[in-house]
Amino acid sequence: MRTQCLAFTLVAAISSSTALAQSAAPAPTTVFMNNKEIMALVDKAKTDRKGDAAVTAEPILLLAPYRAQLEYRPTNGAAAVHEKDAELMVVLDGTGNILTGGTLVDEKRVNANNLSGPSIANGTPHDVVKGDMILIPPNTPHQVIPSNGAPIVLMTMHVPFPPTNWPPAN
Repeated sequence: MRTQCLAFTLVAAISSSTALAQSAAPAPTTVFMNNKEIMALVDKAKTDRKGDAAVTAEPILLLAPYRAQLEYRPTNGAAAVHEKDAELMVVLDGTGNILTGGTLVDEKRVNANNLSGPSIANGTPHDVVKGDMILIPPNTPHQVIPSNGAPIVLMTMHVPFPPTNWPPAN
């Protein structure tokens, strides 16, 4: 529960700082989800899952340019590369392995900014459990693999790659 609060506090903090940086944008309301609301999203993802889909996502925050979502992953999904975004992942429930780096196998372009493939060759494994987080830089192959046939539930947030002259945080 502490990790879930941390993850959503992070989302709210990033959202608030982004709103301050964009003076034309109205200030967002505070984003808070308690454990009951998060578990309701997990239940919704289970219900919304189509057939044997590897990933079912439920939106948490849509505040351009940021997008956070809950991802229910009962089986191995495809590997991906996001060319313009970093991706923050926080494990809310379950265990698994997140492979990063290496090379996409049978790479295919999904859209203007994303590539996909069935797996990764020569990636670095990261065993993850509830409470862990990982930040995947842009242009980095990554794949989430749930452990032992049980689902893994993540909060993911896509973060646009900042321009070269972007000022560092204080």
